[in-house]
Amino acid sequence: MIDLSGKVTVVTGGAQGIGRAIAELLAQQGSNVVVADIQMEKAEATAKEIAANTSQQAIAVQVDVADSDSAKAMIDSAIAKFGRVDILINNAGITRDNLIMRMGEDEWDLVLSINLKGAFNCSRAVIRPMMKQRYGRIINITSVGGLAGNPGQANYAASKGGIMAFTKTVALEVAKRGITVNAVAPGFIKTEMTEALPEKIKEQLKSQIPSGQLGEVGDVAELVFWLCSDAARYITGQVIHVNGGMFM
Repeated sequence: MIDLSGKVTVVTGGAQGIGRAIAELLAQQGSNVVVADIQMEKAEATAKEIAANTSQQAIAVQVDVADSDSAKAMIDSAIAKFGRVDILINNAGITRDNLIMRMGEDEWDLVLSINLKGAFNCSRAVIRPMMKQRYGRIINITSVGGLAGNPGQANYAASKGGIMAFTKTVALEVAKRGITVNAVAPGFIKTEMTEALPEKIKEQLKSQIPSGQLGEVGDVAELVFWLCSDAARYITGQVIHVNGGMFM
């Protein structure tokens, strides 16, 4: 039986959507969790619900992943509370869609600073403690857009493609210390953002997916859980897709 008893997990962007689903599942499987998010009120509510619904401890930490000091403070807070960090889920991300000819530098810089630099800041902050304990799991949430591209998302696609290369490089650097680094690339997943789309747009999205349906946040969370477990100890530097066959 796979479980995460005794482990400590930090999930960035953990207050809602995919991040929340990951935090909930990992807590159900025995991990204490740190729900890290820039939206502190939502993070506190999520942590409170996780603690109430599981036998694990859950705390909320406010973080701006684009700021290196904030990322380090997040990891320091987790270690101060639990004594260690075993798993880091780099999930925090945003979109600022626009065609390249209209995209402002601010739109480009903001998306790259959160989506890509954020993964760098948080990973760098946690690597040293993981190396000392000779154990760690880092899972980076990327996107099908990082490989297939998507019109109007040059900034987002670049950030997610960068995460894939970042994943492979860090995996090479830390493999001998018992740390695995992998990426999960969701396709179109049902979240608050996709649920707000007009029905016509949803149908257009479904038409691009061989399975004919949008994914659930749980589909992503289940894969992340497995990659965090000892069952995946020999898997590192990989990008695994969860997209219903949309991109192969």
